[in-house]
Amino acid sequence: MTATPDLGTHRLAAPELFRSVFRRHAAGVAVITARGSGPVGFTATSLTSVAAEPPLLSFGVGNGSSCWPVLAEAGHVGVHILGEDQRELAATFARSGADRFAPPTRWRSGPADVPLLDGVLAWLVCRVAARIPAGDHHVVIAEAVAGDPSGSGRPLLYHQGRFNALRE
Repeated sequence: MTATPDLGTHRLAAPELFRSVFRRHAAGVAVITARGSGPVGFTATSLTSVAAEPPLLSFGVGNGSSCWPVLAEAGHVGVHILGEDQRELAATFARSGADRFAPPTRWRSGPADVPLLDGVLAWLVCRVAARIPAGDHHVVIAEAVAGDPSGSGRPLLYHQGRFNALRE
């Protein structure tokens, strides 16, 4: 017989507890981009593969994010998987108020006029399929329609509130 844990001891209702638990979860680092009147983008650690047929992924974006108004209307988004040598790029796209597409960021317009970052491990252009309200965020589900997995190197990770690399 298994003992039932005392659920009153630790309550997940506290946002601080929730964040502290997820700081222990290592996540890959991606940059999501879209185009409105200009390019927008943000660093995401919530990227998830949803299905292979059709090829669907999801990511979360805060309702208060400066990118949300564009993402709320965008038909397509860019998803960029960052390499371990791209900590500064990840930090730039995570920084509020930064001109994220100014030099030294290198980028170009890709399929569906989506801003594509140069030098990443891999990228996808995705058609937005759904936007689902989820608390103070929206979950965006998108279908991959183009991409390139040919970058080289190892992935950038986010763990314990910092960007990290894999260790051998």
